[in-house]
Amino acid sequence: MMKKEKYELEFLFKTSPKVLDNMITTPSGLSEWFADDVNIKDDIYTFIWDGSEEDARLITKKTNSKVKFRWMEDEEDGNDAFFELRYEVDPMTKMVLLTVTAFAESDEMEDAQLLWQAQIEELKRTLGA
Repeated sequence: MMKKEKYELEFLFKTSPKVLDNMITTPSGLSEWFADDVNIKDDIYTFIWDGSEEDARLITKKTNSKVKFRWMEDEEDGNDAFFELRYEVDPMTKMVLLTVTAFAESDEMEDAQLLWQAQIEELKRTLGA
């Protein structure tokens, strides 16, 4: 198995941290833009797309600041890869800066980044931001 490499993507939103927080930490919010459906049991989030499921463990959740997950597959493989959505309000513009931190194998890096960009565009459309 190839080692995964870390990358970060930044996006600006015209929304409040509270609204964004709801969209990235709750099953109902996540199912509006990230997956077809999302279920939670304890600290395990099950993301469902087109009938397939992927489980991720919630590692960190800090209201109006960030949420961080590790795919169970990575955890089982002993890989410390994760994905994190971190956000803060720019004091000058009052816009919310969302930073996505994730990991991908080098031969999948471009596809992984394009997928996140598409997902975040869907989030922006959903929020009207």
